[in-house]
Amino acid sequence: MAQGTGSINSDYKDWEWSDDAGERARLLQSPSVETVPKNSESQGNGRGATSALGAVFIVVNAALGAGLLNFPAAFSMAGGVAAGIALQMCMLIFIIGGLVILAYCSQASNERTYQEVVWAVCGKVPGVLCEVAIAVYTFGTCIAFLIIIGDQEDKIIAALVKEPEETGSSRWYMDRKFTISLTAFLLILPLSIPKEIGFQKYASSLSVIGTWYVTAVIIIKYIWPDKELVPVEIPTSPSTWTAVFNAMPTICFGFQCHVSSVPVFNSMKQPEVKTWGAVVTAAMVIALFVYTGTGVCGFLTFGAGVEQDVLMSYPSNDIPVALARAFIILCVLTSYPILHFCGRAVLEGLWLRYTGVTVEEDVVRERRRRLLQTISWFLLTLLLALFIPDIGKVISVIGGLAACFIFVFPGLCLIQAKLSEIQETRAISWWAQVSYGVFMVTLGAFIFGQTTANAIFVDLTA
Repeated sequence: MAQGTGSINSDYKDWEWSDDAGERARLLQSPSVETVPKNSESQGNGRGATSALGAVFIVVNAALGAGLLNFPAAFSMAGGVAAGIALQMCMLIFIIGGLVILAYCSQASNERTYQEVVWAVCGKVPGVLCEVAIAVYTFGTCIAFLIIIGDQEDKIIAALVKEPEETGSSRWYMDRKFTISLTAFLLILPLSIPKEIGFQKYASSLSVIGTWYVTAVIIIKYIWPDKELVPVEIPTSPSTWTAVFNAMPTICFGFQCHVSSVPVFNSMKQPEVKTWGAVVTAAMVIALFVYTGTGVCGFLTFGAGVEQDVLMSYPSNDIPVALARAFIILCVLTSYPILHFCGRAVLEGLWLRYTGVTVEEDVVRERRRRLLQTISWFLLTLLLALFIPDIGKVISVIGGLAACFIFVFPGLCLIQAKLSEIQETRAISWWAQVSYGVFMVTLGAFIFGQTTANAIFVDLTA
Protein backbone atom coordinates (compact mmCIF):
# COMPACT_ATOMS: atom_id res chain seq x y z
CA MET A 1 0.00 0.00 0.00
CA ALA A 2 1.40 3.30 -0.99
CA GLN A 3 1.49 5.93 1.68
CA GLY A 4 -0.02 9.31 0.96
CA THR A 5 1.57 12.66 1.68
CA GLY A 6 -0.62 13.31 4.71
CA SER A 7 -0.29 11.95 8.21
CA ILE A 8 -2.72 10.01 10.32
CA ASN A 9 -4.61 11.71 13.10
CA SER A 10 -2.18 12.06 15.98
CA ASP A 11 -3.84 14.59 18.28
CA TYR A 12 -3.39 13.01 21.70
CA LYS A 13 -4.12 16.04 23.87
CA ASP A 14 -7.33 14.68 25.35
CA TRP A 15 -6.37 11.04 25.71
CA GLU A 16 -2.59 10.79 25.66
CA TRP A 17 -0.95 7.70 27.11
CA SER A 18 1.32 8.66 29.99
CA ASP A 19 4.81 7.16 29.71
CA ASP A 20 4.50 6.38 33.44
CA ALA A 21 1.05 4.83 33.31
CA GLY A 22 1.96 1.63 35.10
CA GLU A 23 1.51 -1.62 33.20
CA ARG A 24 0.69 -0.19 29.81
CA ALA A 25 -1.12 -2.25 27.26
CA ARG A 26 2.08 -1.98 25.22
CA LEU A 27 2.99 -5.18 27.05
CA LEU A 28 0.40 -7.08 25.00
CA GLN A 29 3.21 -8.09 22.69
CA SER A 30 4.35 -11.67 22.46
CA PRO A 31 6.75 -12.61 25.30
CA SER A 32 9.16 -13.69 22.55
CA VAL A 33 9.29 -10.21 21.04
CA GLU A 34 11.87 -7.64 22.05
CA THR A 35 11.16 -4.19 20.62
CA VAL A 36 13.09 -0.97 20.73
CA PRO A 37 11.63 2.10 22.43
CA LYS A 38 9.43 4.27 20.27
CA ASN A 39 11.60 7.35 20.82
CA SER A 40 14.58 5.51 19.36
CA GLU A 41 12.58 4.66 16.29
CA SER A 42 11.59 8.27 15.83
CA GLN A 43 15.27 9.12 15.52
CA GLY A 44 15.60 6.72 12.63
CA ASN A 45 17.71 4.18 14.48
CA GLY A 46 14.95 1.93 15.81
CA ARG A 47 15.55 -1.47 14.26
CA GLY A 48 14.53 -4.66 15.94
CA ALA A 49 16.52 -7.85 16.13
CA THR A 50 13.97 -10.28 14.68
CA SER A 51 14.68 -11.78 11.27
CA ALA A 52 11.94 -12.50 8.76
CA LEU A 53 12.18 -16.22 9.53
CA GLY A 54 12.03 -15.51 13.25
CA ALA A 55 8.96 -13.33 12.71
CA VAL A 56 7.27 -16.22 10.87
CA PHE A 57 7.88 -18.47 13.89
CA ILE A 58 6.53 -15.87 16.33
CA VAL A 59 3.37 -15.24 14.29
CA VAL A 60 2.75 -18.99 13.96
CA ASN A 61 3.23 -19.31 17.71
CA ALA A 62 0.76 -16.46 18.32
CA ALA A 63 -1.83 -18.09 16.05
CA LEU A 64 -1.54 -21.69 17.21
CA GLY A 65 -2.95 -22.62 20.56
CA ALA A 66 -5.49 -24.62 22.50
CA GLY A 67 -8.19 -23.44 20.08
CA LEU A 68 -7.17 -26.23 17.70
CA LEU A 69 -8.97 -28.69 20.00
CA ASN A 70 -12.28 -27.25 18.76
CA PHE A 71 -11.53 -27.48 15.02
CA PRO A 72 -12.86 -31.03 14.44
CA ALA A 73 -16.19 -29.97 16.00
CA ALA A 74 -16.13 -26.85 13.83
CA PHE A 75 -15.78 -29.01 10.70
CA SER A 76 -18.74 -31.05 11.90
CA MET A 77 -20.82 -27.89 12.42
CA ALA A 78 -19.79 -26.52 9.02
CA GLY A 79 -21.07 -29.64 7.29
CA GLY A 80 -18.00 -31.66 6.47
CA VAL A 81 -14.47 -31.45 5.15
CA ALA A 82 -15.18 -29.54 1.94
CA ALA A 83 -17.22 -26.83 3.67
CA GLY A 84 -14.70 -26.46 6.51
CA ILE A 85 -11.69 -26.12 4.21
CA ALA A 86 -13.51 -23.75 1.84
CA LEU A 87 -14.53 -21.52 4.74
CA GLN A 88 -10.96 -21.40 6.05
CA MET A 89 -9.53 -20.55 2.64
CA CYS A 90 -12.00 -17.73 2.09
CA MET A 91 -11.39 -16.21 5.51
CA LEU A 92 -7.62 -16.59 5.23
CA ILE A 93 -7.52 -13.96 2.47
CA PHE A 94 -8.99 -11.36 4.82
CA ILE A 95 -6.98 -12.59 7.81
CA ILE A 96 -3.72 -11.97 5.93
CA GLY A 97 -5.08 -8.69 4.58
CA GLY A 98 -5.86 -7.49 8.10
CA LEU A 99 -2.31 -8.26 9.26
CA VAL A 100 -0.83 -6.28 6.37
CA ILE A 101 -3.17 -3.35 7.05
CA LEU A 102 -2.09 -3.24 10.70
CA ALA A 103 1.58 -3.10 9.67
CA TYR A 104 0.84 -0.30 7.19
CA CYS A 105 -1.05 1.72 9.80
CA SER A 106 1.61 1.06 12.44
CA GLN A 107 4.24 2.43 10.11
CA ALA A 108 2.13 5.47 9.19
CA SER A 109 1.14 6.30 12.78
CA ASN A 110 4.48 5.37 14.41
CA GLU A 111 2.67 3.27 17.03
CA ARG A 112 3.90 -0.09 18.25
CA THR A 113 0.90 -2.02 19.63
CA TYR A 114 -2.50 -2.95 18.26
CA GLN A 115 -4.59 -0.76 20.52
CA GLU A 116 -2.25 2.23 20.13
CA VAL A 117 -2.59 1.96 16.34
CA VAL A 118 -6.37 1.98 16.65
CA TRP A 119 -6.18 4.97 19.02
CA ALA A 120 -3.92 6.94 16.69
CA VAL A 121 -5.67 6.11 13.42
CA CYS A 122 -9.35 5.92 14.38
CA GLY A 123 -9.62 8.17 17.43
CA LYS A 124 -10.80 7.95 21.03
CA VAL A 125 -14.07 6.01 20.80
CA PRO A 126 -12.78 3.13 18.61
CA GLY A 127 -9.63 3.10 20.76
CA VAL A 128 -11.58 2.61 23.98
CA LEU A 129 -13.81 -0.01 22.33
CA CYS A 130 -10.71 -1.84 21.14
CA GLU A 131 -9.22 -1.92 24.62
CA VAL A 132 -12.48 -3.10 26.17
CA ALA A 133 -12.72 -5.81 23.50
CA ILE A 134 -9.17 -6.96 24.29
CA ALA A 135 -9.99 -7.15 28.00
CA VAL A 136 -13.18 -9.17 27.38
CA TYR A 137 -11.43 -11.41 24.87
CA THR A 138 -8.56 -12.26 27.22
CA PHE A 139 -11.05 -12.80 30.05
CA GLY A 140 -13.06 -15.27 27.95
CA THR A 141 -9.91 -17.03 26.79
CA CYS A 142 -8.83 -17.53 30.41
CA ILE A 143 -12.21 -19.19 31.09
CA ALA A 144 -11.66 -21.50 28.12
CA PHE A 145 -8.19 -22.40 29.44
CA LEU A 146 -9.60 -23.44 32.82
CA ILE A 147 -12.27 -25.56 31.11
CA ILE A 148 -9.56 -27.26 29.04
CA ILE A 149 -7.63 -28.05 32.23
CA GLY A 150 -10.74 -29.69 33.69
CA ASP A 151 -11.38 -31.68 30.51
CA GLN A 152 -7.88 -33.10 30.32
CA GLU A 153 -7.51 -33.78 34.05
CA ASP A 154 -10.76 -35.74 34.03
CA LYS A 155 -9.31 -38.16 31.49
CA ILE A 156 -5.84 -38.36 33.05
CA ILE A 157 -7.18 -39.09 36.53
CA ALA A 158 -9.64 -41.66 35.15
CA ALA A 159 -6.72 -43.46 33.49
CA LEU A 160 -4.57 -43.37 36.63
CA VAL A 161 -7.23 -44.84 38.90
CA LYS A 162 -8.56 -47.12 36.16
CA GLU A 163 -12.09 -45.83 36.64
CA PRO A 164 -14.59 -47.11 34.02
CA GLU A 165 -15.64 -44.09 31.96
CA GLU A 166 -19.25 -45.13 31.58
CA THR A 167 -19.91 -45.46 35.28
CA GLY A 168 -18.84 -41.98 36.33
CA SER A 169 -17.07 -41.31 39.61
CA SER A 170 -18.27 -40.60 43.12
CA ARG A 171 -14.81 -40.06 44.55
CA TRP A 172 -14.37 -36.49 45.84
CA TYR A 173 -10.81 -36.08 44.52
CA MET A 174 -12.00 -36.87 40.99
CA ASP A 175 -14.72 -34.24 41.03
CA ARG A 176 -14.14 -31.83 38.15
CA LYS A 177 -14.78 -28.71 40.23
CA PHE A 178 -12.25 -29.84 42.80
CA THR A 179 -9.48 -30.62 40.30
CA ILE A 180 -9.90 -27.35 38.39
CA SER A 181 -9.96 -25.32 41.61
CA LEU A 182 -6.93 -27.10 43.07
CA THR A 183 -4.85 -26.62 39.93
CA ALA A 184 -5.93 -23.00 39.59
CA PHE A 185 -5.12 -22.02 43.18
CA LEU A 186 -1.82 -23.91 43.40
CA LEU A 187 -0.35 -23.12 39.98
CA ILE A 188 -2.19 -20.41 38.06
CA LEU A 189 -2.86 -17.82 40.76
CA PRO A 190 0.78 -17.58 41.96
CA LEU A 191 1.93 -17.13 38.34
CA SER A 192 -0.65 -14.39 37.73
CA ILE A 193 0.21 -12.06 40.64
CA PRO A 194 3.69 -10.77 39.65
CA LYS A 195 3.93 -7.34 38.05
CA GLU A 196 6.08 -8.55 35.17
CA ILE A 197 5.96 -11.73 33.07
CA GLY A 198 9.59 -11.98 32.03
CA PHE A 199 9.78 -15.41 33.63
CA GLN A 200 7.24 -16.58 31.03
CA LYS A 201 9.51 -15.67 28.11
CA TYR A 202 10.18 -19.25 27.00
CA ALA A 203 6.68 -20.59 27.60
CA SER A 204 5.81 -19.95 23.95
CA SER A 205 8.25 -22.66 22.81
CA LEU A 206 6.48 -25.19 25.03
CA SER A 207 3.15 -24.14 23.57
CA VAL A 208 4.38 -24.66 20.01
CA ILE A 209 5.74 -28.12 20.82
CA GLY A 210 2.48 -29.06 22.51
CA THR A 211 0.21 -27.97 19.66
CA TRP A 212 2.32 -29.70 17.04
CA TYR A 213 2.35 -32.91 19.09
CA VAL A 214 -1.43 -32.82 19.49
CA THR A 215 -1.85 -32.37 15.74
CA ALA A 216 0.54 -35.25 15.04
CA VAL A 217 -1.32 -37.58 17.42
CA ILE A 218 -4.72 -36.77 15.88
CA ILE A 219 -3.41 -37.35 12.34
CA ILE A 220 -1.70 -40.62 13.28
CA LYS A 221 -4.81 -41.84 15.11
CA TYR A 222 -6.81 -41.22 11.93
CA ILE A 223 -4.33 -43.04 9.67
CA TRP A 224 -3.95 -45.98 12.09
CA PRO A 225 -7.17 -45.92 14.12
CA ASP A 226 -7.90 -48.03 17.15
CA LYS A 227 -10.55 -50.68 16.60
CA GLU A 228 -12.98 -49.07 19.04
CA LEU A 229 -12.83 -45.66 17.31
CA VAL A 230 -15.68 -45.86 14.83
CA PRO A 231 -17.22 -42.62 13.50
CA VAL A 232 -20.93 -42.20 14.21
CA GLU A 233 -21.79 -40.39 11.00
CA ILE A 234 -19.73 -38.26 8.62
CA PRO A 235 -21.71 -35.35 7.14
CA THR A 236 -20.72 -34.33 3.60
CA SER A 237 -22.72 -31.11 3.34
CA PRO A 238 -24.18 -28.48 5.67
CA SER A 239 -27.62 -29.23 7.10
CA THR A 240 -28.69 -25.67 6.23
CA TRP A 241 -26.96 -22.83 4.39
CA THR A 242 -26.57 -20.96 7.67
CA ALA A 243 -24.95 -23.93 9.47
CA VAL A 244 -21.57 -23.17 7.90
CA PHE A 245 -21.44 -19.91 9.84
CA ASN A 246 -21.34 -21.86 13.10
CA ALA A 247 -17.71 -22.71 12.34
CA MET A 248 -16.68 -19.05 12.01
CA PRO A 249 -16.04 -18.38 15.73
CA THR A 250 -13.59 -21.28 15.93
CA ILE A 251 -11.74 -20.18 12.80
CA CYS A 252 -11.54 -16.58 14.01
CA PHE A 253 -10.42 -17.71 17.47
CA GLY A 254 -7.79 -20.01 15.98
CA PHE A 255 -6.25 -17.57 13.51
CA GLN A 256 -6.48 -14.47 15.72
CA CYS A 257 -2.90 -13.31 16.15
CA HIS A 258 -3.56 -9.71 15.14
CA VAL A 259 -3.29 -8.20 18.63
CA SER A 260 0.27 -9.57 18.88
CA SER A 261 1.19 -8.82 15.27
CA VAL A 262 1.99 -5.10 15.54
CA PRO A 263 4.81 -5.56 18.11
CA VAL A 264 6.15 -8.45 16.02
CA PHE A 265 6.23 -6.23 12.91
CA ASN A 266 8.07 -3.49 14.79
CA SER A 267 10.58 -5.97 16.20
CA MET A 268 11.84 -6.93 12.73
CA LYS A 269 15.25 -5.92 11.41
CA GLN A 270 13.53 -4.57 8.29
CA PRO A 271 9.96 -3.57 9.25
CA GLU A 272 8.66 -3.12 5.72
CA VAL A 273 5.09 -3.79 4.69
CA LYS A 274 6.12 -5.87 1.66
CA THR A 275 8.39 -8.11 3.74
CA TRP A 276 5.71 -8.36 6.40
CA GLY A 277 3.21 -9.53 3.78
CA ALA A 278 5.46 -12.45 2.93
CA VAL A 279 6.00 -13.22 6.63
CA VAL A 280 2.32 -13.38 7.55
CA THR A 281 1.41 -15.29 4.38
CA ALA A 282 3.96 -17.99 5.23
CA ALA A 283 2.84 -18.03 8.88
CA MET A 284 -0.85 -18.32 8.05
CA VAL A 285 -0.23 -21.09 5.53
CA ILE A 286 1.63 -23.06 8.23
CA ALA A 287 -1.22 -22.43 10.69
CA LEU A 288 -3.71 -23.45 8.00
CA PHE A 289 -2.02 -26.83 7.55
CA VAL A 290 -1.95 -27.44 11.31
CA TYR A 291 -5.58 -26.49 11.85
CA THR A 292 -6.77 -28.31 8.73
CA GLY A 293 -4.86 -31.45 9.64
CA THR A 294 -6.34 -31.41 13.13
CA GLY A 295 -9.84 -30.52 11.95
CA VAL A 296 -10.07 -32.99 9.06
CA CYS A 297 -8.48 -35.99 10.80
CA GLY A 298 -10.29 -35.41 14.09
CA PHE A 299 -13.62 -34.99 12.30
CA LEU A 300 -13.17 -38.06 10.08
CA THR A 301 -12.13 -40.17 13.09
CA PHE A 302 -15.30 -39.47 15.07
CA GLY A 303 -17.74 -37.94 12.58
CA ALA A 304 -20.70 -36.00 13.90
CA GLY A 305 -20.08 -37.50 17.36
CA VAL A 306 -16.82 -35.59 17.91
CA GLU A 307 -16.62 -33.67 21.18
CA GLN A 308 -16.12 -29.90 21.37
CA ASP A 309 -12.69 -30.73 22.78
CA VAL A 310 -11.49 -33.44 20.40
CA LEU A 311 -9.17 -35.05 22.97
CA MET A 312 -12.25 -35.83 25.07
CA SER A 313 -13.38 -38.23 22.30
CA TYR A 314 -10.39 -40.53 22.81
CA PRO A 315 -10.33 -43.20 25.55
CA SER A 316 -8.58 -42.36 28.82
CA ASN A 317 -6.09 -45.24 28.63
CA ASP A 318 -4.53 -44.18 25.30
CA ILE A 319 -0.90 -43.37 26.19
CA PRO A 320 -0.01 -41.05 23.24
CA VAL A 321 -3.25 -39.13 23.76
CA ALA A 322 -2.56 -38.95 27.51
CA LEU A 323 0.78 -37.31 26.71
CA ALA A 324 -1.04 -34.88 24.42
CA ARG A 325 -3.37 -34.02 27.31
CA ALA A 326 -0.36 -33.37 29.55
CA PHE A 327 1.14 -31.08 26.89
CA ILE A 328 -2.11 -29.14 26.60
CA ILE A 329 -2.34 -28.70 30.37
CA LEU A 330 1.23 -27.35 30.50
CA CYS A 331 0.50 -25.00 27.60
CA VAL A 332 -2.60 -23.68 29.30
CA LEU A 333 -0.90 -23.30 32.68
CA THR A 334 1.72 -21.03 31.10
CA SER A 335 -0.69 -19.23 28.78
CA TYR A 336 -3.30 -18.21 31.37
CA PRO A 337 -0.94 -15.83 33.26
CA ILE A 338 0.14 -14.22 29.98
CA LEU A 339 -3.45 -13.65 28.84
CA HIS A 340 -4.41 -12.40 32.29
CA PHE A 341 -1.45 -10.01 32.25
CA CYS A 342 -2.57 -8.64 28.87
CA GLY A 343 -6.11 -8.04 30.11
CA ARG A 344 -4.87 -6.52 33.36
CA ALA A 345 -2.56 -4.18 31.45
CA VAL A 346 -5.47 -2.86 29.38
CA LEU A 347 -7.69 -2.39 32.45
CA GLU A 348 -4.82 -0.62 34.21
CA GLY A 349 -4.36 1.76 31.31
CA LEU A 350 -8.08 2.53 31.12
CA TRP A 351 -8.23 3.15 34.88
CA LEU A 352 -5.24 5.49 34.93
CA ARG A 353 -6.49 7.48 31.97
CA TYR A 354 -9.98 7.74 33.44
CA THR A 355 -8.82 8.85 36.88
CA GLY A 356 -5.88 10.98 35.73
CA VAL A 357 -3.70 9.49 38.46
CA THR A 358 -0.12 10.77 38.60
CA VAL A 359 2.83 8.41 38.53
CA GLU A 360 3.65 9.12 42.18
CA GLU A 361 0.17 8.10 43.28
CA ASP A 362 0.35 5.07 40.98
CA VAL A 363 3.54 3.80 42.64
CA VAL A 364 1.88 3.94 46.05
CA ARG A 365 -1.37 2.27 45.03
CA GLU A 366 -0.24 0.00 42.19
CA ARG A 367 0.45 -3.11 44.28
CA ARG A 368 -2.89 -3.01 46.09
CA ARG A 369 -4.78 -2.37 42.85
CA ARG A 370 -2.87 -5.14 41.06
CA LEU A 371 -3.72 -7.68 43.78
CA LEU A 372 -7.38 -6.68 43.70
CA GLN A 373 -7.53 -6.87 39.90
CA THR A 374 -5.74 -10.21 39.81
CA ILE A 375 -7.82 -11.90 42.51
CA SER A 376 -11.10 -10.59 41.07
CA TRP A 377 -10.15 -11.72 37.55
CA PHE A 378 -9.01 -15.12 38.79
CA LEU A 379 -12.09 -15.84 40.91
CA LEU A 380 -14.54 -14.74 38.20
CA THR A 381 -12.90 -16.86 35.50
CA LEU A 382 -12.71 -19.84 37.85
CA LEU A 383 -16.35 -19.53 38.89
CA LEU A 384 -17.55 -19.36 35.29
CA ALA A 385 -15.29 -22.25 34.23
CA LEU A 386 -16.75 -24.48 36.95
CA PHE A 387 -20.28 -24.12 35.58
CA ILE A 388 -19.70 -23.93 31.80
CA PRO A 389 -19.72 -27.46 30.38
CA ASP A 390 -17.39 -27.20 27.36
CA ILE A 391 -15.03 -24.88 25.48
CA GLY A 392 -17.38 -24.71 22.48
CA LYS A 393 -19.76 -22.40 24.34
CA VAL A 394 -16.96 -20.04 25.33
CA ILE A 395 -15.36 -19.99 21.88
CA SER A 396 -18.75 -19.26 20.29
CA VAL A 397 -18.82 -16.03 22.34
CA ILE A 398 -15.21 -14.84 22.14
CA GLY A 399 -14.87 -15.97 18.52
CA GLY A 400 -17.10 -13.03 17.59
CA LEU A 401 -14.69 -10.66 19.35
CA ALA A 402 -11.81 -12.29 17.47
CA ALA A 403 -13.63 -11.33 14.26
CA CYS A 404 -13.51 -7.70 15.40
CA PHE A 405 -9.72 -7.88 15.80
CA ILE A 406 -9.34 -9.58 12.42
CA PHE A 407 -11.84 -7.60 10.34
CA VAL A 408 -13.51 -4.61 12.01
CA PHE A 409 -10.63 -2.67 13.58
CA PRO A 410 -8.16 -3.24 10.68
CA GLY A 411 -10.90 -2.23 8.25
CA LEU A 412 -11.61 0.95 10.20
CA CYS A 413 -7.89 1.73 10.34
CA LEU A 414 -7.53 1.32 6.58
CA ILE A 415 -10.52 3.55 5.86
CA GLN A 416 -9.34 6.30 8.20
CA ALA A 417 -5.73 6.05 7.00
CA LYS A 418 -6.75 6.53 3.38
CA LEU A 419 -9.16 9.34 4.24
CA SER A 420 -6.34 11.13 6.09
CA GLU A 421 -4.10 11.21 3.03
CA ILE A 422 -3.82 14.59 1.34
CA GLN A 423 -4.13 14.01 -2.39
CA GLU A 424 -5.28 16.28 -5.18
CA THR A 425 -6.83 13.40 -7.08
CA ARG A 426 -7.79 10.01 -5.74
CA ALA A 427 -6.75 7.14 -7.95
CA ILE A 428 -8.61 3.91 -8.54
CA SER A 429 -6.28 2.15 -6.09
CA TRP A 430 -7.36 4.61 -3.36
CA TRP A 431 -11.02 3.84 -3.94
CA ALA A 432 -10.27 0.10 -4.09
CA GLN A 433 -8.54 0.18 -0.71
CA VAL A 434 -11.33 2.20 0.91
CA SER A 435 -13.89 -0.22 -0.54
CA TYR A 436 -11.87 -3.14 0.80
CA GLY A 437 -11.85 -1.54 4.24
CA VAL A 438 -15.62 -1.03 4.13
CA PHE A 439 -16.12 -4.66 3.11
CA MET A 440 -13.88 -5.87 5.98
CA VAL A 441 -15.84 -3.82 8.52
CA THR A 442 -19.14 -5.11 7.13
CA LEU A 443 -17.96 -8.73 7.09
CA GLY A 444 -16.54 -8.48 10.60
CA ALA A 445 -19.71 -6.86 11.94
CA PHE A 446 -21.79 -9.64 10.34
CA ILE A 447 -19.63 -12.40 11.85
CA PHE A 448 -19.65 -10.73 15.25
CA GLY A 449 -23.41 -10.18 15.21
CA GLN A 450 -24.28 -13.61 13.87
CA THR A 451 -22.00 -15.60 16.16
CA THR A 452 -22.80 -13.56 19.26
CA ALA A 453 -26.54 -13.83 18.66
CA ASN A 454 -26.22 -17.57 18.03
CA ALA A 455 -24.17 -17.99 21.22
CA ILE A 456 -26.70 -16.08 23.32
CA PHE A 457 -29.92 -17.53 21.96
CA VAL A 458 -28.80 -21.08 21.19
CA ASP A 459 -25.72 -22.15 23.14
CA LEU A 460 -26.17 -20.22 26.37
CA THR A 461 -29.89 -20.97 26.64
CA ALA A 462 -29.55 -24.66 25.80
